[in-house]
Amino acid sequence: QMHLVESGGGLVQAGGSLRLSCAVSGRTFSGYSMGWFRQAPGKERGFVASLTWNAGIRIYADSVKGRFTISRDNVKNTVSLQMNSLKPEDTAVYYCAARASGSSGYNYWGQGTQVTVSS
Repeated sequence: QMHLVESGGGLVQAGGSLRLSCAVSGRTFSGYSMGWFRQAPGKERGFVASLTWNAGIRIYADSVKGRFTISRDNVKNTVSLQMNSLKPEDTAVYYCAARASGSSGYNYWGQGTQVTVSS
């Protein structure tokens, strides 16, 4: 079993920045691709960003390209999401997730952290 705990959410004004962190425990971190997803009120959860276990491949949703950066520290077992130039439409609960090699979907999810961007 893998446990993921997000932190770093909060309230920020439009144009500001936040850095989300996800602490991973319970089993080996390496070998898992990691992703961030978000769910706004009344909407389905959607993809934000992901990177492979060796951070060789990063993928971003079009809506966050150039503003968000995903990174990971395989020694500290953490994955981060640096969010710059935040917009009100970025308001959502942000979730960290882990996907095992060869898996078609994400196997483990965190509980989420709220990000609110005021205009």
